[in-house]
Amino acid sequence: MAEDLRRTALYSWHRDHGARMGPFAGWDMPLQYETGAIAEHRAVREHAGLFDISHMGQVEVSGPDAVSFLDYSLTNDILGLPEGLSTYCLMCRPDGGVLDDVFVYRLPDRFYVVVNAGNIEKDEEWLRAVAAGKAAPVDWSGADTADDAAGRDPSAGGFDVRITNKSWETSMFALQGPQALEVFERAAGHGAADLERFAIREDRIAGADCLVSRTGYTGEDGVEIYIDNEAAAGVWEALREAGSFLPDGLRPIGLAARDSLRFEPGFALYGHELNEDSTPIEARLKWACELGRPFVGRDTLLGQIDSGVSKKLATVRMIDRAMLREGYEVRSPEGETIGRVVTGMYSPTLEWYYGNVFVTPPHAKTGAEIDIMVRGRTRRAEVVKRPLYRPAYRS
Repeated sequence: MAEDLRRTALYSWHRDHGARMGPFAGWDMPLQYETGAIAEHRAVREHAGLFDISHMGQVEVSGPDAVSFLDYSLTNDILGLPEGLSTYCLMCRPDGGVLDDVFVYRLPDRFYVVVNAGNIEKDEEWLRAVAAGKAAPVDWSGADTADDAAGRDPSAGGFDVRITNKSWETSMFALQGPQALEVFERAAGHGAADLERFAIREDRIAGADCLVSRTGYTGEDGVEIYIDNEAAAGVWEALREAGSFLPDGLRPIGLAARDSLRFEPGFALYGHELNEDSTPIEARLKWACELGRPFVGRDTLLGQIDSGVSKKLATVRMIDRAMLREGYEVRSPEGETIGRVVTGMYSPTLEWYYGNVFVTPPHAKTGAEIDIMVRGRTRRAEVVKRPLYRPAYRS
């Protein structure tokens, strides 16, 4: 029921400005505005757009063991993460299943962990369990102890950390696109060009304290802004005013365009490309796993690298015109069931129909042709090279 859904601090603004609202991960969120999702997608690719993504969760971790705790809890290297920068990580169960994918920012006195909306309570509970020493042990014998300057073998007991869930008091905006940094400079009165990619800093916009990171989920340059709920409306309006020089102003962007924008550069969406029944190796995220140090789930991932996996993520381009939906059956050309669709999409940038599938490894190779059952009819698709859209900041 709609009355059971959480609302962001800008809920009334979205309704007043023509947003089509809908449920997402327990929140009543703007899906698109009157111009439609394709126009919003193109506005971000060509100029800039502003997203209210306050449904995302934020967890602060501090204390004497914060570094070794997060290094053990997450797949990527937290020990080597410099102050003021961030990294992408997975949070895994001991069997390698992905509990969530997160961004971790290292601030001078704490870590700021951004988690997915539908996983806020689950992630907090899991982190507290690991901190208390209740997670399954990991084999420490293969670690490079010279690199383990952060602390001690976590199998010896729990971690001395403070975990603070800031999700319900924090709003989060994403300002993304080729002209996003220009908009930010006009709003803040100073630039963000000196903020390197993946960096974070304390800042002020419209007289309000905030955190600003040069990160995003669209394949475009830009910033993400974290601010107290009480200041959210003022900062939102300041950003909108600062973007009034754009051809159509600074458009608000809904979740539908956010989905197509993240899909084209190959970014995972939890619940689709990632879930507790899939591992980072299966989801082509080995690059986000620093396997030279112990973390929860590492032993399983090492085993999969040695022995192989039964399924692999692949991106397909439809040969036969068709819109794919999550759950559609995937078959080999010989008629054998080989997997399922996890995301289906019309790509506004490429102007055609694509999808992500989990299939048996031989059928995940670039150039392989597969069949997808679409409403009882067979539709042919081809596995294509990822990503479909090269992130602009990597050009």
